[in-house]
Amino acid sequence: MPTDGSTPRRWLLGRTLSARAVLVSCAVALVSVLVTAAVAGPLAADAIQRQAREALAAQARLAAETLRPRLDRGRTADEERIIRQLRNQGINAYLIRAGVADRPGLPARVVDQVAAGRNFSGRRLVDGVPSLVEARALPGGNGVALTRETTTGLWRMVLGSLWLPLLAGLGAGVVAGILLARRLARPIRNAAVAATRLRSGDRNVRLPVEPPQEVADLAYAFNQLAAALAGSEGRQREFLLSVSHELRTPLTAIRGYAEAIADGVVGPEGAQRAGQTMLTEAEHLDRLVSDLLALARLEAVDFPLEPIRIDLARLVEDAAQTWAARCAAVGVLFRTEVPARPVPAYTDPGRIRQVVDGLLENALRVVPPGAPVVLAVGEAPDGGALIEVRDGGPGFTDDDLAVAFERGALHQRYRGVRKVGSGLGLALAAGLVRRLGGRIVAAHAPEGGAHFTVHLPHVPGGRATPT
Repeated sequence: MPTDGSTPRRWLLGRTLSARAVLVSCAVALVSVLVTAAVAGPLAADAIQRQAREALAAQARLAAETLRPRLDRGRTADEERIIRQLRNQGINAYLIRAGVADRPGLPARVVDQVAAGRNFSGRRLVDGVPSLVEARALPGGNGVALTRETTTGLWRMVLGSLWLPLLAGLGAGVVAGILLARRLARPIRNAAVAATRLRSGDRNVRLPVEPPQEVADLAYAFNQLAAALAGSEGRQREFLLSVSHELRTPLTAIRGYAEAIADGVVGPEGAQRAGQTMLTEAEHLDRLVSDLLALARLEAVDFPLEPIRIDLARLVEDAAQTWAARCAAVGVLFRTEVPARPVPAYTDPGRIRQVVDGLLENALRVVPPGAPVVLAVGEAPDGGALIEVRDGGPGFTDDDLAVAFERGALHQRYRGVRKVGSGLGLALAAGLVRRLGGRIVAAHAPEGGAHFTVHLPHVPGGRATPT
């Protein structure tokens, strides 16, 4: 078994699709030949027997017409000559005069039937040998009976006449199987070669979409996979570039202030401000690294989740106390919409608070002073609970909504156009909500900006009902 990841070559009989197709075709051809022989053999044997009976019946009629005027005159030379000619053809002739056969061996029942003026046609034992018997009655109890031994080796004769066509049919089946196997295996071999090229890094490889339908479906699926892989790698490269940029920004600030302090450029009076700036950038860096680690672990089985029954209204009120002050500090109008009654949900309070904080931080980053940020909680009309974050910022286009939760997608679109984050927050929020059994939706807010709705289940094991 190869260990380098290459496709193993299987030369053993029946291990490849081509070999199996050939074997199946040969088996089908062989079964067809056997069935044909089993059906045609008896038919051919019956045809031979029927021909033999018809020929013997014709000989009996001719012999009866020829010997009619001679039977009453006793044994004559003409009779001997006719009997000898029939014997040369493998036919035994019995002459019946006045109800008595000229020699023993002919069954008495046949003799009696002829003597009674009735013809006989069938199979009987003649001298202990299975034979065809054709007897023709003549006037006065006379008659002629011709017998021929039942054909022996009939099956050998039949098979002797059929073996060549049967062998030709078997050969045709083998050839058809080989051609069919090559036709079936060709698109699979092409797909294997294309997959090898794809694995080697060639993202431009494509398969031709051609009939039959199953092959076309395979080619179409492969081409979609190649295109998706190319697109995913492109987004990954863009994401890594944006993350590198985000990492470099705080690191540059930290390094610059550290070098200034080390070189004595920053005196004692500026050390506190430099330290505060370095602390702020370090916290930014820590959040970014934490988001990256969370995204990397999000799909892992051991991702820590501790869902319990909570009151979402209480959680939103607690979050509002923190974010009201932050919004007021930058002149943003913060508002909450919390019902008077509890809003039950089954979720991890720490993780859902992380989602709320991420959505509010994303809103606060882009909302200008004087514009609103709204945090709302309530029960979904179709069951479950929901949390809403709306803002009066620049919002999203319809195209933005389709990729809002893809890592780095919005960061790549709006970097240098407006203030953006690392591009990880929305992707992390969507992943957390999904792991909690809920769903998150992006839309246009009535306040003019972005509108995020988080749907959460009421009960353990429940799922948020899709809209």
